[in-house]
Amino acid sequence: MAPAQKTISTRAWGELFLLALIWGASFLSIRIALDEIGPLTAVAHRTSWAMLILWIYIAVRRLPVPFNLRIWGAFLIMGLLNNVIPFSLMAWGQLHIETGLTSILNAATAIFGVIAAALFLADERLTARKAIGVTIGFFGVATAIGLSALVQFDIKSLGQLAVIGGTISYALAGVWARKTLGGLSPQVAAAGMLTGASVVTLPLAWMVEGPISLSLQPQTWAAIAYYAVIATALAYLLYYRVLGMAGAGNLMLCTLLVAPVAIILGAAVLGEALPLRAFTGFWLLALGLIIIDGRLIKAIQNRARRP
Repeated sequence: MAPAQKTISTRAWGELFLLALIWGASFLSIRIALDEIGPLTAVAHRTSWAMLILWIYIAVRRLPVPFNLRIWGAFLIMGLLNNVIPFSLMAWGQLHIETGLTSILNAATAIFGVIAAALFLADERLTARKAIGVTIGFFGVATAIGLSALVQFDIKSLGQLAVIGGTISYALAGVWARKTLGGLSPQVAAAGMLTGASVVTLPLAWMVEGPISLSLQPQTWAAIAYYAVIATALAYLLYYRVLGMAGAGNLMLCTLLVAPVAIILGAAVLGEALPLRAFTGFWLLALGLIIIDGRLIKAIQNRARRP
């Protein structure tokens, strides 16, 4: 029998909305930073500053740190899958597509997560309901991208595909974490992951985009401070706090709330105007996620059975 979903308290609702606002605004801050620094440099700043903050938190809390080389190898791969690859692909994609569209395509992470879990985890079967949700979600992604991206393949098409590649990497990271990082405190796992990512991003950014300069415009530093400190380090801590209060199922709501925040900020600050197909694709994605979650369907069924 499946465990009952947690009831979300008022405090959990507030923190879940706060997490959605933080992550939604991260798309705008990354785009602002990209006006002065390259995508890999932006990612190097994100992983390294967030890593330092999390290790300070761990030291203050005196959380146990693993010294097993196997675990640190797992951290390195987790950093690649959950940080280096998706952060880099999405940052590069944002150079060529709107921040709002990036956030919509980012919502497909949950769709690919269901597929990855079904392929690699024995206890995650692809049920008929999940298959329907995934199919509708794929239609949402295809609608948001648009047929023109396939007919007239250009740099914007590559930008959209880069973001989709990032969501697939996120999905694989979820599977890797389940298989290798169980039993660790989530804060230590996040710090270890960001350490593994920084070991890659710092030299990679240096080699590809040149020496990492600290002489940046104030707005660039403000953007970096936001997406590295608030939207990565602090957001990870808030994420695990909300996870404990609301449960994993309820956190899917955060995925649906992030995109509208990013769309509104992109329109208000950058003057972005998304085509109708992007909004249609988002609502199809949202429908797919609701079907995968299943609770709304069960609630409707239970109400229909009542005399």
